[in-house]
Amino acid sequence: MTLQETPAAVLPRPGRRRDRQRFWQEVGMIAPAMLLLAIFLITPFLLSFWTAMTNQPLVPRPTPVRFVGLLNFQRVFTDPLFWTSLWNVTRFTIWVLPVQCGLAFLTALLLHQKLPMQNLLRGLFFLPAITSMVVVCVIWGTLFQYPSGPLNQIVGFLSGGLIQPIDWLGDPDWAMFSIVLLSAWQAYGFQMIIYLAGLQGIPDELYDAARIDGASALRRFWHVTMPGLRPTHVFVLVITTIQAFKLYTQVAILTQGGPKESTETVVHYMVRAGFEEQKLGYASAVSVILFVIVLLIALLQRKLLRRFDV
Repeated sequence: MTLQETPAAVLPRPGRRRDRQRFWQEVGMIAPAMLLLAIFLITPFLLSFWTAMTNQPLVPRPTPVRFVGLLNFQRVFTDPLFWTSLWNVTRFTIWVLPVQCGLAFLTALLLHQKLPMQNLLRGLFFLPAITSMVVVCVIWGTLFQYPSGPLNQIVGFLSGGLIQPIDWLGDPDWAMFSIVLLSAWQAYGFQMIIYLAGLQGIPDELYDAARIDGASALRRFWHVTMPGLRPTHVFVLVITTIQAFKLYTQVAILTQGGPKESTETVVHYMVRAGFEEQKLGYASAVSVILFVIVLLIALLQRKLLRRFDV
């Protein structure tokens, strides 16, 4: 049989060969990143499951490490301080979500307009997000000083002296609210960038068609902008919730969980158990519980937002 008489099915297809080469090229490009993730993220996370079922201390001791099963989880669930920390971080999340996401959304809408020095304004609004949280805590700690800090002076001036100085970080009724203000101001720039990307992804033709139909600015916002940002809203809410449940640095620097455990969070509780009390197995159990809680909340958020067509 000559080459001309060879059936077409026997001959290799150039398109299939190119697809195979492209596939292995993509695997080769993504392999280094996946290897680093496996070494520094996935493997330690999986090891934490095993550590949570042992009495592993932080510093090796002469006594052998024993397998204790679910005892660490039982101790966590029977510790009132854990439930207090879980309620505190839930309260923080409920407060910070509308403040931080709302501020990011409004700022993105403003910067999406054709303003003079637009790029400079975007950089200024994004500046807190790239500032170290430690530096931000030091700055806001100065603002929160009691009784004569700058924030108390502003409140007294605006109220004409009717409002007495507030102990922002020393009063259990105000400490978590102060952490919310600090955290929302520092991190809203990240969500702002995401909203800006979402706004720029909405085709201008939709706005032009709405104007031709006589839609007002409010109707264009409600029927064009909001539907176009549905995936962005879901993404922003999920990542903000995850970041909120990881609250630690602000508490560790400003309040150390006080006053009266009003700002104690799950991560701060876990770090104290693991490093101060040197109960690595116990702290690993807390981390596993926190992972499951955040995962369930993220999945529930996505399901609810899709159900309500947001």
